Amino acid sequence: MPSDLAFDIDCRLRVGDGIRHYHIRSGAALTSLVGPSGVGKTSLLNCVAGLARAESGHAIIGGRHLFDMGEGLFLGPEMRGAGYVFQDARLFPHLRVAANLAYGARRKRLSGGPQMLDETAIIALLGIGHLLGRWPATLSGGEIRRVAIGRALFSRPSFLLLDEPLVSLDPARAEEMAQLIISIRDELRLPILHVSHDRAEVERLAGEVIEIA
Repeated sequence: MPSDLAFDIDCRLRVGDGIRHYHIRSGAALTSLVGPSGVGKTSLLNCVAGLARAESGHAIIGGRHLFDMGEGLFLGPEMRGAGYVFQDARLFPHLRVAANLAYGARRKRLSGGPQMLDETAIIALLGIGHLLGRWPATLSGGEIRRVAIGRALFSRPSFLLLDEPLVSLDPARAEEMAQLIISIRDELRLPILHVSHDRAEVERLAGEVIEIA
């Protein structure tokens, strides 16, 4: 794989009742996947994260093979170094914000991800220091997304997966989140694979756009 490619993914994946073929080759800092509902954008993120298996093919991110079904290679989710921010955030409701972040920190021992900002600096970058003692149920939508991103970054990921990070946010919170993603993209220099249905969001954030039909 050429060294300038952040993502080299060529796989077939079962989506609903059919098999879809995905081909992604990108050297951009942030690559966006766009397409109508039902084409398997989130399913592809799950496959890259190791939460689903492809029928065939491979995924190489930053030069590291995550799976190659033809060679019998399949790294478990905990070994892939993925920082996954789900569309519904999936914070642990029984843990305060600080403990949700600490869960990410425990994962970094397995991820093999690079050393980036320390945890204090991540909290400052995200602007969530005042939320550490709060329960997830008391957070706004934008605050939940920030904490979810923080948990992902605490794991020292090798790459980020962002599934519709701006969806359902009001315009002001969406603008804040977009600025935050730009900061992460430009300052941390992690490969980012991003899913969105919003063309304006994609055009603003992405260095490369992959259409999935």
